[in-house]
Amino acid sequence: MSSAAPETPVADAGAGNWVDRYMPAAARPYLRLSRADRPIGTWLLLWPCLWGVALAAADGGKRFPDLKLLLLFTIGAIVMRGAGCTYNDIIDRDIDAKVARTASRPLPSGQVSLERALAWMGIQALIGLVVLMAFNVATTRIGPSPT
Repeated sequence: MSSAAPETPVADAGAGNWVDRYMPAAARPYLRLSRADRPIGTWLLLWPCLWGVALAAADGGKRFPDLKLLLLFTIGAIVMRGAGCTYNDIIDRDIDAKVARTASRPLPSGQVSLERALAWMGIQALIGLVVLMAFNVATTRIGPSPT
């Protein structure tokens, strides 16, 4: 946490969320950058993934989905949504500072420096890459499939 500004709750997040109640003070600004205090975006990304794994298991005659896949998609959804939200705050930091609703976010309020936000985004993206590489080779290929 930067010493530029004291920690304050974010105006556009619900009061008393799990990040504010249970997480250490040093981690809160980073979790707020990732919007961990507002999980709806993660759910919107995660549910189709989980549903797809469940449908694939049912189509394959399995009674339960593969727990490894469920875990990979869960971690991937959390960190990639977080990286995207962090990127958004980095790009919009000057605008956010001028808007009352977003001025208390970690970057415009000075709770996190730009350098630390970039590092946090990189860490999340690297975790996402590790998750991607944990899938089979066919899943990680980019480009058209051979005909």
